[in-house]
Amino acid sequence: MLTRRRNEGKYLLQRKLNTFDVTNLVVGSIIGADIYIAAAIGARLVGPSSLIVWLVAGLMAIVIALSFSHCAMLMPRVGGPYAYVKEVGGPFAGFEVGWGLFLAEWFSLAVFPVAFAQYFASLVPGIGADGQILLKGTFIAIVFLTNIIGVKVAGRFNDALTIAKLTPLALLTVGGIVFILFNFSSSTSNFQPFVTGSAASFGQALVLIFWAYAGFEISTLPANEVEKPERTIPKAIAIGMLIVITFYLVTNFVIIGTVDQTTLASSQSPLIDSSRNVFSSLGFLSALIPVIIGAGALLSILGADESGTIGTSRLSFAMSVDGLFPRSFSKLHGKYRTPYIGLALICSTAFIASVLGGLTQLISASVFLLSFSYLATSVSAILLGRELPEKSKNLRGKLSIPIAGVIFSVILMAMVDPQLILISGALLLAGVPIFVWLSPKKENHELRDAFLSREAVLRRAYEQGERFLAYPIRRIKWIIYKRRKVNRAWVMDQRIDKP
Repeated sequence: MLTRRRNEGKYLLQRKLNTFDVTNLVVGSIIGADIYIAAAIGARLVGPSSLIVWLVAGLMAIVIALSFSHCAMLMPRVGGPYAYVKEVGGPFAGFEVGWGLFLAEWFSLAVFPVAFAQYFASLVPGIGADGQILLKGTFIAIVFLTNIIGVKVAGRFNDALTIAKLTPLALLTVGGIVFILFNFSSSTSNFQPFVTGSAASFGQALVLIFWAYAGFEISTLPANEVEKPERTIPKAIAIGMLIVITFYLVTNFVIIGTVDQTTLASSQSPLIDSSRNVFSSLGFLSALIPVIIGAGALLSILGADESGTIGTSRLSFAMSVDGLFPRSFSKLHGKYRTPYIGLALICSTAFIASVLGGLTQLISASVFLLSFSYLATSVSAILLGRELPEKSKNLRGKLSIPIAGVIFSVILMAMVDPQLILISGALLLAGVPIFVWLSPKKENHELRDAFLSREAVLRRAYEQGERFLAYPIRRIKWIIYKRRKVNRAWVMDQRIDKP
């Protein structure tokens, strides 16, 4: 049985979650170290017009996220894509979508060691191919060990880590805007020509940029924990996604405005290059600040892959206890109570993928597989609406939103490189023998109940609202709550349990 460790406590709700609380969860589920990886990735393909692609990708993500919210409101319990599809299409359909989502998250995990090695090489030049592989292996080993042991850092130390990740971005953004204002002529020249690249380049940029908006598909919060969910959830998704879009647009605007297009086209660490230009006139700080930016990137990427590994192992664990994945993925370590076999398989294969695949290839394959799960979920939203007409009658855009979700998902899949489509399709088909011969087809009720308990769900949702940009947003709101004498939604029960 899954147990809670001594001193961890548990998170409880004093009231149902309001619009701000859910908005905070949306922001926390999306924004992370992706900005260090995806920043300027579109500018290399289509120049400054990539800002338009960031906007378009964000609007597409809003529509797909709203399709997910339809499923969540029609099935007000912990679910996710594979659970929604399983409800309307049966166990095999649910498995294939869950398998596709698992592969997508796995490809994403492989992205972070590559990005980590690139940023490290920018700070410590001269690292060869063997050194890059060693860096990736070390990175994966750290992620594996921290996930196995399940280390919970103390609250204040965790707060300090989050601030350390965000401060470099804030420093660069503010400094970059001031730099652009005082060097307006040279900065505006960086936006000329505004459009570069072919139509195919725009499609590739859209796929790569959309990856930065992914994350909402693994949300674990059931609608019945939200006040007036039919109004609150869509509103929170729209507001949260607009915050995300604004954050991405401002960051990329600063990078494009402070780095010339020639340099940006070959940059492996655009935020470091931008900081070198922005703070070049500050004496010794001109060398120090890029190191601070790079250190923030390394910390953020390491933390993102750690949380991503937790999310991926959690998905495979959930499918395993549902009887749709090999039982070994839900086998727990005797001491640490973590799914160590699943974690070992995920981390070792992600390391291999990080060595064999390039950044854009891994991201594109991930987006194709994510879009496959988005497509299936949007179709499920339509079918669930037909099966549950009483529940769906109050949903806004009950047909138009999921239909648009289907269209956008197909567009994203079609824009992926054909070779990567074939590879991703082959991996999807590889799930068939796993389902036929290796899946036990029998639920592990004890583990399933523990994994899906209200306490476990609320704990995961709380942690989601503490990630990256969501952290300062939540803290500011809590100050406002205190002045207005409004109860926080979350409260920590500090009682110590027996091990």
